[in-house]
Parts: sequence; structure tokens; C-alpha cells
Amino acid sequence: MNLNEDQKMLQELSRIFADEELIPNAEEWDREGTFPSEAIGKARELGLLNCTIPEQYGGMGLSFLDEVVINEELGRGDPGFATITGVTMLACHPVIYSGTEEQKQEYLGRVCDGQISAYCVTEPGAGSDVKAIQTSAKREGDSYRISGSKMWIGGAGYADWFYVLAKTGDGKSRDDLSGFIVEADAPGVRIGKKEEKMGQRCSDTRAVSFDDVLVPSSSLLGGKEGDGWMQAMIAFDRSRPMLASHAVGNARGAMEEAWAYATKREAFSKPIIEHQAISFMLADMATKIEAGRLLTHNSAMKLDDGERATLESAHAKRYAADIGMEVTTDAVQIFGGYGYSEEFPAARRMRGAKIYQIFGGTSQIQRMIITREIRKIRGE
Repeated sequence: MNLNEDQKMLQELSRIFADEELIPNAEEWDREGTFPSEAIGKARELGLLNCTIPEQYGGMGLSFLDEVVINEELGRGDPGFATITGVTMLACHPVIYSGTEEQKQEYLGRVCDGQISAYCVTEPGAGSDVKAIQTSAKREGDSYRISGSKMWIGGAGYADWFYVLAKTGDGKSRDDLSGFIVEADAPGVRIGKKEEKMGQRCSDTRAVSFDDVLVPSSSLLGGKEGDGWMQAMIAFDRSRPMLASHAVGNARGAMEEAWAYATKREAFSKPIIEHQAISFMLADMATKIEAGRLLTHNSAMKLDDGERATLESAHAKRYAADIGMEVTTDAVQIFGGYGYSEEFPAARRMRGAKIYQIFGGTSQIQRMIITREIRKIRGE
């Protein structure tokens, strides 16, 4: 993929930031479960966050391709950091897509000033099946009363506001779903304990409960009931290329570390990279990463053209997530016993890779989307 000069500059800036701020701290953040507030602030000051928020609301106004170029480097630095910065954009996409002008000015502006937002859709009994959510929003005069529980909410413990998907009807169709903006400190909002996860431990993940939370009607995103389903789907389509870039970046980091190790580690009187068994593993890693990057860039460019990119985003997310797991697992194998030790980065990268096959739509859900979209194209 040929990048223009501006994109090459963004790539280099992101790479330097990852080398200087993320890679040296990633192990400690993961071990201690530290939320990287200082590094987030530095990334924001450099213009590496809030990439696709329009300039009139304080954002960078960059393209989706710019965003994935930046985020591949962040994922290479530390996938946990990339995830925790990415969830704010996930919550912003519904606002960009369907928010009123007042909502865009207020909430996108607050994010660009340094606030964090979180995307509250998943529930204890509703993940991939978004229509199965049980959280409700009942109209009371000029207000709505929101009740329900959300689960696995990235950034919840540090968020200033939430995008919340809730039922405003009987829940029998997607037209019964609506989106709301809810202040994190609103009476009745309860933030659960931090989840102890397999990987990406610096990425704060919690449950969020809404106990009869009263919000003004101005909190209804777009000022219209029934748009929640489309808001959520648009957010997924627009965020999946970014998640794919994180997975590609993490895989690339694992390959680079395994490659460096293979050139130094000797077995049978020569570096192990000179053994075909190892060199072929590294070659396959490189091919998978290249293919994942191309799919990711393709989906981003489709969005930049103003086109619907459901199929392309699903291709990118599914493939990048799956090869991310494969590449990081092979990196552990190349490191051998050292790869199984937490003192080396291979284990952390493998643990961090797994979540990409789960959140933002599982790899199985992506396959369902791909089949559905291709059948539409075929007229079946």
C-alpha cells in the first residue's frame, strides 16, 4: 500500500511514540493493571487520538486510512493501550453519525478536550445478539428513566460519559432500540469492579449498572427514538478497521521480536533463523501480517469513499484477529521456553491477541456477516 507523505509522517510519529512511550512501559502496565493516563495524554497532544472526529468539533479530521496507519503502530507498541484509546472513538461514532449539532459540539468537544467515553451495548445476556439487550429507557414527561446492566465495558472506570443502547419499545424489533448519552456521574449509575482479564490488563474493563437513571430527553441521541440499531451497526463498521489494525500491529510486534531472537539464538551451531523450520514460520508470519494490513487498508478506504463497508470491515476484523492469534502463538513457539515466561514479551502479546477474536463482534459473527453480505451480492 502506497501511503502519501502526510501518512508516512503520521506513521513515523506513531512509531516513535510506540518505541519511546509504549514498549518500555507495556510489561509494567500489564503486570500492575495500570491505566496509562499519562501516555494517553501524550498521545492526544501529538494528535494520535480522536483521529476521525471532524475538525469543527475539535478533532483531527483525519481519514479512516490515516487512523488505521496510526493505530497499527499503537497496537505494535501495546495492544492494551491501543484498545483503551480506541474505545473512546467507538462511543463517538454514533454521535458523529446521528447526533444533533448540539450533541456533537458538546460531547465530541469534550472528548477532544481530554475526556473519555465508553460504549455501553454488551450485556450479561446479550453480546453478539444486540437485539437481545434488556436495558430499557422509559419516557417520563420530558425525561427518560434508564434501567439495566451492561457488561465488559472498556474504559468504564475512567469514562466521563457513556453511549448507552436501550429499548424504548417492547424489544420485538430493531426499531425499538435507541441510543442515549449518559453522564458517568449521573445518580443511579454504578460502576462495577475492574475485571481481571487474561490479557490487555491495562485496559480498564467493568460492568456498568443503570438503576432508574433519569436523563433529560436531550440525551436521546439524534433526538429520535428507534435509531439505536443503526447507530450501533455504524459504530461497528467504522471501528472494525481500527480493531483490525490493532491486531495487525500486535502481530507485527510479535514477529519483529521473534525475528530478532531467531537471529541471535543458536542451535546446532547456527542461528535458528537459518533452520528452515523457523524461517518458514517467520515467512508465514510476514505474509499473514501483509494480508491483514491490506484488508484493513481496503476497508478503511471504502469508508473514506463514503461507501458502506460492512463486508470489507468484517473481512478485515475476522482475518486480522485470527492471524493475530496465530502469529503471536508462533512467536511464543520460536522463543521456546522463554516464550512461555512472562519475563519476555511473547506471552503478553499472545494473551493480548485473543480478545480481538471476541470483542467488536467475534470471529464467528464476522463469518456470519461475510456470508450474509456475499449472499446479498449474489442475489440469493
